[in-house]
Amino acid sequence: MIISVSRSSVRGILSSPSSKSVMQRLVACALLADGESEILAPSLSDDSKAAIEMARCLGAGIRHMSDRIIVKGGYNPVCTELFCGESGLGARVFSVLAALNDGWIQINGEGSLTGRPVDMIEETLSQLDVDVRTSNGLLPVRIKGPMKGGDAFVDGSLSSQFLTGLLISLPVVKSSSRLIVNDLRSKPYIDLTIEIISSFGIEVQHEDYRVFNIPGSQIYRPVKYTVEGDWSGSAFILVLAALAGEVTVKGLSVRSTQSDRVIIEALRAAGVKVIISDDHVRVYKSKLRPFVFNVSDCPDLAPPLAVLASFCEGKSVIRGTERLKAKESDRGKVLETEFSKLGVNIINYDDRIEVKGPSIIKGGEVDSNGDHRIAMALTVLSLLSDNNIIITGAESVNKSYPSFFNDLKNLGCKLKTLE
Repeated sequence: MIISVSRSSVRGILSSPSSKSVMQRLVACALLADGESEILAPSLSDDSKAAIEMARCLGAGIRHMSDRIIVKGGYNPVCTELFCGESGLGARVFSVLAALNDGWIQINGEGSLTGRPVDMIEETLSQLDVDVRTSNGLLPVRIKGPMKGGDAFVDGSLSSQFLTGLLISLPVVKSSSRLIVNDLRSKPYIDLTIEIISSFGIEVQHEDYRVFNIPGSQIYRPVKYTVEGDWSGSAFILVLAALAGEVTVKGLSVRSTQSDRVIIEALRAAGVKVIISDDHVRVYKSKLRPFVFNVSDCPDLAPPLAVLASFCEGKSVIRGTERLKAKESDRGKVLETEFSKLGVNIINYDDRIEVKGPSIIKGGEVDSNGDHRIAMALTVLSLLSDNNIIITGAESVNKSYPSFFNDLKNLGCKLKTLE
């Protein structure tokens, strides 16, 4: 999809998209619960749909209703291949779920996911008596269990997603497990996982995120759970409001364990006026100052923060960007390439991104590079230009935020679909 974007001011109220991170975890847990779980306000992003289909392949019954999804649990694989689309979380979580089976299951994906490493799956699952065969550390990966409990080492330096899969799956194994985790990143996402499995009646303890003790033979109980608003997608709307108007986003909880809730701290560091209540966040257009912010635990905030930095008076530094290379695109490099086309003074380094503002955004054509967060960042940046900007690959937003463009239009943004 190609869209044309024109300068706009924004004002209004909208509801946050539902969190795909929460949704995928809920679907995986509901698969293991004996009975029917109700997932209210479900995310219907591409990643969430992939999780639903993989759960169906592993034996879950799925019913879609107007405001919820009913998942009838019961692990009983009916497919020999799981397709996770471009979902890194889906690939890593459902690979571990596949390891509960005593027959071969292949996990495959598409797009940029086929180039993202999954060798940590092989290294750890083999310690738990699982036969794992990757394609030189990449997808597709073939897995044959059944997985057993015990001690295992986990490399958490690249992602916490595989550890999430282990925390979801190991409790149903007969024997207890102890995971020794090295250099864990994105700890808030592990807090989110533990919060969700606890709602299903599962108990896990950890010692400063370095050792995780998981009792075996636990039983998942079905739940009724409302998917909370997504801080990752909403970050783009909040940044847009700081640049071009006033917006209230409903459905965001500052008590959330989502790591990207720290966008509030970053906005305030840049001088943005933010008002928070129990269930919504209001942001006003503000005079911006340069900021320094570390995204080691929240790498998905790098794109919206790069947009914010583009309009600050001076040099802003976004630190902790090492993991951006292993996203849907080489995200730091793509931000530099595409933002530079529009007139932003931006330099990507191995461990940081530096942006000097304020920028005068010029017209032109840019490409999302198939990355949903790049597409959203380019759109927000383009709304501050005096000239029309063409964005190709805009359909990539469906991966996490299918209603993104409709929400922008409802706030007053001038967007046109060209093809």
